Amino acid sequence: MKTEGSLERTKLLEQIRRYVPWNEQEEKDREVILGCLERIPDIFLRSNFTAHMSASAWVVNRKRDKVLMAYHNLYDSWSWLGGHADGDENLLKVAVREVQEESGVQNVGPVTEEIFSLEVLTVDGHEKRGMYVPSHLHLNATYLLWADESEHPRAKEDENSKVAWFGLKEAVEASAEPWFQQRIYRKLNGKLGRSQGTCEPIS
Repeated sequence: MKTEGSLERTKLLEQIRRYVPWNEQEEKDREVILGCLERIPDIFLRSNFTAHMSASAWVVNRKRDKVLMAYHNLYDSWSWLGGHADGDENLLKVAVREVQEESGVQNVGPVTEEIFSLEVLTVDGHEKRGMYVPSHLHLNATYLLWADESEHPRAKEDENSKVAWFGLKEAVEASAEPWFQQRIYRKLNGKLGRSQGTCEPIS
């Protein structure tokens, strides 16, 4: 049964339906994400313990030769930036907000408002703020964002311990998560060469 959606939810569905998958991973994951968006009313809330929407960002500098990453305490690894939708159905807004909160860099915006990448991510069960969070899926939309390299990044102590710029190759190598290295970060770097638009925030 399809669920009624808001204007933002409808817009997101239309974006994902017209999204052209980069590879088989994106093709399969797109099907899963669409099915959940169409049928599960609370898919934007983390109170859904099975799966919920999230937004990530591949944050580049003006020259697109560096990526902004954070050392996430939960994963014990350098990683991209992003987080839970928490009821906000505008995932681009979520991605920008998460980058600002996690990195301290405020001059951030989209290179393009279109979705840059799609992926279904597994999250192992873990403790957060003294409570157990069961294993679940993140139904994730990734956006290509631009950030001001001259702005000094800072850590968000409850989530990460360091934030830094890396060269494109170094960003992949910095990750301690082989699956992300192979399936996500290398893919995102490969897509950079095909992305269009200038590296300036869209007002």
